[in-house]
Amino acid sequence: MPMSIDEIWKEFSERMTYQGNPHIAVDAFHFVPEDIARLNERNLHVLRTLASLDEKKPENTGDNDDPMMLELQRMDSKLNVLLDIVDRLLVPATLLPERQPVRFNAVGIVVQESVIPASDTLCIRMHFDACRALPLELPARFGRSTNDGSTFVYFCELSELVEDGLERFVFCHHRRRVAEARMTGVTETVPSPKHRM
Repeated sequence: MPMSIDEIWKEFSERMTYQGNPHIAVDAFHFVPEDIARLNERNLHVLRTLASLDEKKPENTGDNDDPMMLELQRMDSKLNVLLDIVDRLLVPATLLPERQPVRFNAVGIVVQESVIPASDTLCIRMHFDACRALPLELPARFGRSTNDGSTFVYFCELSELVEDGLERFVFCHHRRRVAEARMTGVTETVPSPKHRM
């Protein structure tokens, strides 16, 4: 038996969420099996790429003076710069959709109502700074409007691997925010997982 919107919202609210301002566009989308399979395969590739590009290397404490390791770190830095240049050439900032405040996890996303087209079936396209040329493209359905000008839409037709990848992406983002807050001495306020509509 399919879950109700209230049950889906409850599941979304009880999980950790990514909160940020990626470049995002929402388009009407028809669920064709071939397109769903293609999106799942592409999204899995994008999540793996984001994970590899976003990994924080451990700080060099001085104990690791292995010439090979130091050379690999130098090559890694150069590759990151090269990837950033290529990424900016492939997708100039002027061609990206606008940044929007979002909150999402593997269940769904809360986004500004103004970007949602008049359609029950949607595709959420998000570009992240780590690799702007490779957006996540997540099929979704309209859930409900909130009382603050936002809309909740829930993801559907995601493969289990994509769901797992999204959960890891959200967890790593949250862990990074906490670590950055500790380094700057700012207290990281973690919102309660339950948000009322």
